[in-house]
Amino acid sequence: MTDILQMLLDPSVWASFVTLCALEVVLGFDNLVLITILTDKLPPHRRSAARRLGLLMALVTRVLLLSLIFILAHLADPLFNVLGQDVSFRDIVLIVGGLFLIGKGTMEIHHKIEGASETGHTSPKYAGFSLVVGQIIIMDIVFSFDSVLTAIGVAEHVEVMIAAIIVSVLFMLAAVNFISDFIAKHPTLKVLALSYMLLIGMALVGEGMHQEIPKGYLYFAMAFSFGVEGVNMLIRRKHKAAIEKAKSDN
Repeated sequence: MTDILQMLLDPSVWASFVTLCALEVVLGFDNLVLITILTDKLPPHRRSAARRLGLLMALVTRVLLLSLIFILAHLADPLFNVLGQDVSFRDIVLIVGGLFLIGKGTMEIHHKIEGASETGHTSPKYAGFSLVVGQIIIMDIVFSFDSVLTAIGVAEHVEVMIAAIIVSVLFMLAAVNFISDFIAKHPTLKVLALSYMLLIGMALVGEGMHQEIPKGYLYFAMAFSFGVEGVNMLIRRKHKAAIEKAKSDN
């Protein structure tokens, strides 16, 4: 009890908690975008439940990994060597997860392009709830490694790590439906989100091959492209309003 009280009164603990919460929320943005894309294949009335279930599974996965923190510390130990390059279990998870995202993103972009020529009379084809949730779980496992390793690098106490991860997941639970609905209302953002999936997949494969792309570069590229698309959306909105005004004047 005394140790817990001392930890709560330690300013450095609170500083690491706030820092870790912010980092986990930023890292969780990838998760939100990908969950939005995956659940878009479900019937509208089941998407919200799948999003929340996916984020809850992300929380469970992260807490389980933190409970195995001793084992996690050895996941970067080399298992074998390929062409002079050490390969660890973490590398394998990152490469497999990255290839999964690249493959999934490519198929979704192909579907968007091929589906553009379909008539509106064709009834939409939805994926099974179990299949989508299964894909989210696979994705959660991959991203949990990044999230948990970040937590270990920032905080010293497991309790602080778990608390920060819980706060970040609660934030994502509150934001996921808003982000998903916003992307759904703007078709061009769906393509942009799919390009993010490819970018994240390539980054994971590169990291698994020990060719890490700094996260700041990735987030800057994503923010810049989103900003450009935001300007395009404003231009289209003003153009549409001008056309409607001209029609009403006539």
